[in-house]
Amino acid sequence: MGVLDGASLCDLDQDLARNIVSLRESQDLFDDLSDSPADWRIAQQAEHQARPRSHVSPQPVIHRPFEEAAWMGAVQWPFDHPGASRFSDGQFGVWYGSDTVETTIYETVHHWANGFLADAGLQQHSVQAERKVYLVRCTALLADLRRTAEPGLGILDRRDYSLSQALGARLHREGHPGLLVRSARRSAAWNSGWNAAILHPDRLSDPRVACFLSYQLDGGRVTVTRGRDSAPWVLDLGDLPG
Repeated sequence: MGVLDGASLCDLDQDLARNIVSLRESQDLFDDLSDSPADWRIAQQAEHQARPRSHVSPQPVIHRPFEEAAWMGAVQWPFDHPGASRFSDGQFGVWYGSDTVETTIYETVHHWANGFLADAGLQQHSVQAERKVYLVRCTALLADLRRTAEPGLGILDRRDYSLSQALGARLHREGHPGLLVRSARRSAAWNSGWNAAILHPDRLSDPRVACFLSYQLDGGRVTVTRGRDSAPWVLDLGDLPG
């Protein structure tokens, strides 16, 4: 397949960011005890000190019963519930992760606002969503197309996934662990962000929660907040590629 011409191999061993839909408790559990946020924090500290320590096991994460939910949400879900995506026609699962949290934001804002909300007729409404970002270790020898595939063209075409799905099917059929490509949804500048498409879950390990994100769509603009002390990301849908 000509799309692999000029590709190299990357022996990747690093954390990747995985951004998924989540629910976050917005109401404080102790607000019925007092009207003071200071009192809530004291109650939270007392509850934390009295809570039993989390279970720690020397076994791999998939064998830890108390961490099974984290493993399923951060890693296993797309393999158990395959769907059509850039590198799969839905016949097999693909796990997608990014180099940074910011890259995941550009990718997910596009699919959330221009995909899900647009299909539901809600793109012109005020809508809020909560998401969770995991860090997951990836250790794999991956086909590296970050310098050969240009966003908007070929396997990174922003609308036509036929070529990229054919490539994914070939790599999956031949037993390759996955590939690296530049982000199709961030700036067209070189090295502005990249994604990994992983075809086998045994190349992934150690999922940990990195942060929670809130997405607010209003007036064709999405504001993404990470926490009170962090500057928000503000993305204009009209400026997003594709």
